Amino acid sequence: MPYAGSDSWAQDIAADNDRKNIAIIERAVADGRINDEAAEYLKTLYSDSIHWFREVFYVLGTCFGAPKAAVMKYDYETDAAVSDPIRISDINPLSPYVVNHRLDADPMRNQFFTSSAGHKIDLSVSSIVTVIVGAQKKIDRALDKITGKYYTDYVNDVADTAFRVLAAHDRQASARAISDKIREKFSERYISAASETVLSIIGSGHEKIAVDLVRAIDKVTPPRFRLRDVWRVKCLFDLIPQARTFIERLYETMPDRVISVRDKFYDMKNPRNYRDAKIILNIGSGPDHVVPLEIICQVRTFFEFERKTHDVYEVSRKKKNAKSESLEATLANYYECGVKEYNRMICRCLEDLFERVGWNILYSRNNNISMFEGFPKECRLYYPPKVLDNIIEKLDDAIENEVFRVENAPAKLSKHQQSSIFHFMARFVLVAAMPYMQRDWAVPATSQAGKLFNFVMNEVQRYYKK
Repeated sequence: MPYAGSDSWAQDIAADNDRKNIAIIERAVADGRINDEAAEYLKTLYSDSIHWFREVFYVLGTCFGAPKAAVMKYDYETDAAVSDPIRISDINPLSPYVVNHRLDADPMRNQFFTSSAGHKIDLSVSSIVTVIVGAQKKIDRALDKITGKYYTDYVNDVADTAFRVLAAHDRQASARAISDKIREKFSERYISAASETVLSIIGSGHEKIAVDLVRAIDKVTPPRFRLRDVWRVKCLFDLIPQARTFIERLYETMPDRVISVRDKFYDMKNPRNYRDAKIILNIGSGPDHVVPLEIICQVRTFFEFERKTHDVYEVSRKKKNAKSESLEATLANYYECGVKEYNRMICRCLEDLFERVGWNILYSRNNNISMFEGFPKECRLYYPPKVLDNIIEKLDDAIENEVFRVENAPAKLSKHQQSSIFHFMARFVLVAAMPYMQRDWAVPATSQAGKLFNFVMNEVQRYYKK
């Protein structure tokens, strides 16, 4: 039995846990709970875990460099760091930890601060990213997922795909019956060879559409490949543009490793109103040896709300994934509070920026050099161009009618200069703020910056109403 304090303690405890995980996987095969294909994939994820943990370090090091503070243990129960620094030799795949890095590519760096007592500067937004490196997902949870929710989703996808292909070939009458037979057959035992099973179900008489059917069903992701969070990391940023900069940097530095990206900061379709971005990387040796790493990107303000909902989420998970409209409504309303709190912070940032943008235009007059070059960074993960064009058009009308105008400027500004200021600020709101699920809410504000923030967000809400 490994003992703490030995030089190889982390490696020994990881190897011992690997052996236990493999034994559980083999028992699941013997019990008929999973098949050989699922077992082989799970063994890949749960073997040599200390190696995969080091691959996680490599990804973080490539993106962030070395930690900027002591590495601390992380407690899932309290969702907080434990004030107990840990050594590198103590880090192992069974224990989560939290560490702070700096996002050197941050387009917002040094833009948001308040000054007091003359020379004292307090950062309102920093380039520091808090990274929570999660422990390896327990094998029991992984098995529950690929034999429970993921398998159910897989069977439904196969049945729906078969129905769609058969119905498209004027087989509407038999499509529903075959779809029902697929669900019944797949419920009898764990099946991941979907094409063969479906062909045996449809029998003769469908040979002409067999090729289309097999091609479509082979695109359905098997349940084992839906398990992507055995290795997982959560990154907490102050602002959404920082998270998107991080994701784009991953694209640039390791494009061959990116499996998928999901950006839900602007998502208005999720009934729970949950907001984050997620990128899945392959830390395995190549496309034929996939070991997914899930990196969740979230803003700190929203995380503070999310961490208080874990008890509610656990209750829903234990109900065999049963959906509850009342539960989703409760979570949606609670998360909306997180969205509002975050947007209040963005509005304060707008106040901080407003006057400095005007000064910047004066300082850069005639030399075409801007202190705000590249800020906010243009991003591929953005609203459609027509949204920005529509907002800018309405904003120009408001500026022309002096609904928005720069007051107390250090020098007289032309209409063009004023437009530049308001265009810049509107772009910042669009890349940084989250749309509301509650349509008629606005940040309580009477200042010029506050009115501009609400103006832009109202136009965004109009876009989502369509």
